[in-house]
Amino acid sequence: MKNIQVTHKMSENNRRKFAERRIKVIYLTSLVSFVTTFLSFILVTIFGNAEVSYFILFSSIVFLTTTILSKNEMAQKARVIFLVMFNLLITFLSSLLGKEASVDFFFIFAIGLPFAFFSFSRELCKIIIFCSLPFLFWLLLYFTKFRPIIDLDIHNSLYISNIVYHISITTTLLLVVFQLIYYSYINARLNQDAHHTKEEAINASDAKSYFLSTMSHEIRTPLNAVIGLSHILGNDNPRKDQVQNIEALNYSGKILLNLLNNVLDFSKMQSSKIDLDEIPTDLSKAIKQIKKIHEASCFQKGITMNLEIDEDIPMVWLDIVRFNQVINNLVSNAIKFTKKGSVTLRIRKINLKDEKVVLLTEIIDTGIGIPEDKQDTIWEAFTQASSTTNRLYGGTGLGLPIVKNIVEAMDSDIHIDSKPNKGSRFYFNIELKIATLEDLRETEYKKEYNFKGKKVLLVEDNQINVMVCKQILEKVKLDVAVAYDGLEAVNMVKENYYDIILMDIQMPVMDGYKASKEIRKFNKYIPILALSASVFMEVKNKIIESGMNGFIFKPFDVDDLLNQIEKFTLNK
Repeated sequence: MKNIQVTHKMSENNRRKFAERRIKVIYLTSLVSFVTTFLSFILVTIFGNAEVSYFILFSSIVFLTTTILSKNEMAQKARVIFLVMFNLLITFLSSLLGKEASVDFFFIFAIGLPFAFFSFSRELCKIIIFCSLPFLFWLLLYFTKFRPIIDLDIHNSLYISNIVYHISITTTLLLVVFQLIYYSYINARLNQDAHHTKEEAINASDAKSYFLSTMSHEIRTPLNAVIGLSHILGNDNPRKDQVQNIEALNYSGKILLNLLNNVLDFSKMQSSKIDLDEIPTDLSKAIKQIKKIHEASCFQKGITMNLEIDEDIPMVWLDIVRFNQVINNLVSNAIKFTKKGSVTLRIRKINLKDEKVVLLTEIIDTGIGIPEDKQDTIWEAFTQASSTTNRLYGGTGLGLPIVKNIVEAMDSDIHIDSKPNKGSRFYFNIELKIATLEDLRETEYKKEYNFKGKKVLLVEDNQINVMVCKQILEKVKLDVAVAYDGLEAVNMVKENYYDIILMDIQMPVMDGYKASKEIRKFNKYIPILALSASVFMEVKNKIIESGMNGFIFKPFDVDDLLNQIEKFTLNK
């Protein structure tokens, strides 16, 4: 959020500086034109004709007016008046002095002025109009054969050819050269500002990534213990009355992990497409766990949690983690904004054909509702229905944007029906491929592992994680040695033989990257798997660059961890 505010602030500052610069250009151009025309008025009055001096005086007064207007931040009017008057003055003098005076060359300078007076990105139409104005006045002069507006006998060809012509040509060249130099200078400044803005944005993005990576590691590390211990308890022959509690504990840990992923997912979803990992799923069984998780919150608020799911929904291929993320975000929101009544999760089968089923998923509440004029903005990041929503109910404003992105990745759209103080209904249809019993058995098959005789070095500085990992690894007959920092791990590998190393990344004394590089100096063959709590691509790249063979996310899935160990130790 802070990153977005910083970028917005930089953008506002750039626009303000740009406007101030434009006002300054209009002011200085008007001031120079006023001084020049006023001096011309004095000279013409002394040496020339009274009628001509009156028009030049009038021009001088107009330029003085535009100077005052631009000085008082009324540049919008000043620039229009100036450009019209400037072109009229050139036309008047050209018609008065004749074609041979070449005063019409000043139109070349006039064509470039709109580019300094108007914004090319926002006022292109005005630039086109005022760039066309000098050309139209020149056409008027051309087709009228430079006929004088005031019929005065001042067409002294010798005077015009020897003095006025040279003055016109020289002045025009100087003005055009000044224009080119000025525009080049402005362009260079803009490029420099853009470069600095880009550098600031990159630094802000790097700071955000570092912060998220650090927070991800700090939160996932204890979360790894919660999920790991619940797995150990579940496999340690619990009593029947404990099974549901252990399952709820494990599922709660995974829900907490999903909430953490919301923040990280938002960054990833803005830059890349969501990859779905579809597996055979018994939807009825998975959804019942969600009800169990949220019933306690509903009970505390005195509202009812209803689950309505068609009994004849077949098993389907579904990314159940992402689907649960959608349901949990929507149900959590519904509970948060409902003070009385109920929250209902309803999944219905609405079509079944060609080995595919279409499911309608609805989350209905009797809460505060959302005004119609706010129903489009709630899908925007860091945005909530009103300014008081965050103060009263909390939240980051990321849940619904992530829901929208996931549902769209499933080739669907999420909709809302809502009325203030009546409640809300979020719903979407998804088409899923039907799975078979055989597909489900393959995914539910519990593989037996036996690593008797294999030695693993666990490099981890967190005592609880060491305890959890040791219990998991020793249960499959692995001989586990422990190092609590990278330097200790390097020394142990020098003195002992291990079949594989599980290397944490962030540790005191020496981190996992440096430790892996040191080990690779004297042992290029031992498999090293990173235990990483970061999901950022730059971390994955550093893992590979430091000589590690792969990585396992924290909190890790036990089967994934054991499969990876089996993969790298099978032929040893």
